[in-house]
Amino acid sequence: MKIIFKRLHHVQICIPTGEEEKARTFYSIVLGLTEIEKPEALKKNGGLWYQVGDIELHIGTEPYTEKSKRHPAFEIADLDTVKSHLLENHVTIKEETQIPGMKRFSFFDPFQNRIEFLEKTRG
Repeated sequence: MKIIFKRLHHVQICIPTGEEEKARTFYSIVLGLTEIEKPEALKKNGGLWYQVGDIELHIGTEPYTEKSKRHPAFEIADLDTVKSHLLENHVTIKEETQIPGMKRFSFFDPFQNRIEFLEKTRG
């Protein structure tokens, strides 16, 4: 059987239990994402959901864990301007190994979730 994948539906990252307001400030205000309502049956679990382009970012809650390689990678436009915006908001940027046809960097949210932003380049 061949599985047919249509698109990435969502990525889930985690924050410590009870830190939703801090997450909301970072994701809604600093990153400018649009929060979407979680289904009623899942609200008791805590966390937040966001619409990011045509995928969803689910932010769940769990006991705190250290940094890891887990991360969503979002293709964005105007990478350099976004990088400047993040730096102005005191977000530490981690330069990544550059690969042909792409510019990219990553950063950590206030809960040590790694997020990668990338932009396709010509050539």
